[in-house]
Amino acid sequence: MGNTTVIAIAGPSASGKSLFASTVYQELVAELGGERISVLSEDAYYRDQSHLAIDQRVLTNYDHPSAFEHELLVEHLKKLRAGETVHMPQYSYREHTRVEETIEVTPARVILVEGILLLNDPALREQFDISVFMDTPLDICLLRRINRDIEERGRSLTSITEQYENYVRPAFFNFISPSKNYADLVVTRGGQNEIAIDIIKTKIRQLLAE
Repeated sequence: MGNTTVIAIAGPSASGKSLFASTVYQELVAELGGERISVLSEDAYYRDQSHLAIDQRVLTNYDHPSAFEHELLVEHLKKLRAGETVHMPQYSYREHTRVEETIEVTPARVILVEGILLLNDPALREQFDISVFMDTPLDICLLRRINRDIEERGRSLTSITEQYENYVRPAFFNFISPSKNYADLVVTRGGQNEIAIDIIKTKIRQLLAE
């Protein structure tokens, strides 16, 4: 797969990355077929913590680069470029560790990768041909995060706000915001920016037509 193009979609937690990637993917799959596009999530590469008790797992700073097994993600991207199938880990937000099941990801002409710290890691940046940063205001991200974590992850409001204050907000200023300088395209208004979605879709169509 020497002509594989890897597109990174980065930005703060709850900035609309997943929605943006999902919208691009679903609309193009409906138009072009799913065998030509694959998707990876950085969240799937949170380090396995099954060796720790649950009360220790919750103390992990999940917004720090050390929480991710980025070296495995780099390895998987290289294998996909080489035409090899990989098995992406799956992570349980309730149990704070990986589960046994994996998802098979097959090589494709275009690979979308979404996550908060993709552009912070130099080794990962080398794997990206196009980088997109979702520049969503932090207050909007916080409101989305509260709704998501309560409804989907069984979190309490107290735990969400404590994590945000102690880890999420500092990580944004220390790691995520500076990484915006490495983006080729900065997108405002989160995952609902239809113009930005159309730009990426047009670029992907051009790549697939080559």
